[in-house]
Amino acid sequence: MINLLIAEDQAMLLTTLASLLDLENDINVIHQSKNGQDALDFLLDKSSTPIDVLLTDIEMPQLTGIELVQEIQSHQLAIKSIILTTFSRSGYLRRAMDAGVKGYLLKDSPSGELLSAIRKIAKGGKVIAPELLQDAWMEIDPLTDNERRALRLAKDGATTEMIAEKLHLSEGTIRNYLSSASSKLNAKNRIEAARIAHQNGWL
Repeated sequence: MINLLIAEDQAMLLTTLASLLDLENDINVIHQSKNGQDALDFLLDKSSTPIDVLLTDIEMPQLTGIELVQEIQSHQLAIKSIILTTFSRSGYLRRAMDAGVKGYLLKDSPSGELLSAIRKIAKGGKVIAPELLQDAWMEIDPLTDNERRALRLAKDGATTEMIAEKLHLSEGTIRNYLSSASSKLNAKNRIEAARIAHQNGWL
């Protein structure tokens, strides 16, 4: 039996996915999370049922899917991760692979492909959409993790003071991160930098 956790912030899709996968005799959906932090809390709870495979979206509140996978790696949890997303951006795929995901599928993939991928990955395999692989290694993500965090908050409208408070850093440090990110992306300001980074899948 494959014990599965699904992390997806769109409630209807989360419910639909869980219902679809629970119909399979060899898949057991143990938990459904609407954001990355809830998923991580469940995975770190020693009283929770052990999870074999995580199926996660990328863009979610509190923790993105990629950040969730990075946390799983940092805690050395024996959980195999699959990204299921609408985004075919090469930056996302490269960051996901660098984080250690075993699968990267698009949401418009047939349900049969998803089921096959879950079973293959549970057995130790990898499933990456082949049409995305070439592009993933063409562009290199220029941002550091700190620049990325600051830009993501700037994209949501946060001021320098708010970003500094959120990340527990000084305002001067945040201004440096945002300035550096803007320079790397040839952007006129933090808003344009955030837009460019988002379009490329670097946020």
